[in-house]
Amino acid sequence: MTTTSTEHDSAAAQVYRIVIRATPEAVWDAITRPEFTARYFYGARVETTAEVGTPFRYRSPDGAQLWGDETVLESDPPRRLVVGWRSLFDPAVADEPASRVTWEVEDQGDGVSLLTVTHDRLERSPGTAAGVAGVGWTTVLSGLKSVLETGRGLREP
Repeated sequence: MTTTSTEHDSAAAQVYRIVIRATPEAVWDAITRPEFTARYFYGARVETTAEVGTPFRYRSPDGAQLWGDETVLESDPPRRLVVGWRSLFDPAVADEPASRVTWEVEDQGDGVSLLTVTHDRLERSPGTAAGVAGVGWTTVLSGLKSVLETGRGLREP
């Protein structure tokens, strides 16, 4: 997996890339369906139809807490999903302005996809930027890859 931090258009951005042995459709499902996200996204279950203008939310494993609450900004299944991002799971960053996450899935042929995740508009959200850097997105994407390639999450027996 490759990661980069960059400055463009005066907005901080973090970019992560990972190659996954899965079709773009399978990767899309893993991003947008709760039965998948619960296995790799710290137990969080996504709630979304992935249609522009609709909610994009993550709930805690027991469903009691809203961990993320924003909106789908762009959607082109199974290639591109852009969502607003607010980290509500941590009170220290819950009041920071929303940032943005872009998921781009490129078919590499032979049942392989390149997934690029760009988390930007972080310049006014330093706590969120620090939280998702390093092991944050790296853990999520490694878990997604594991679920799709082996059928097991990183922490599943």
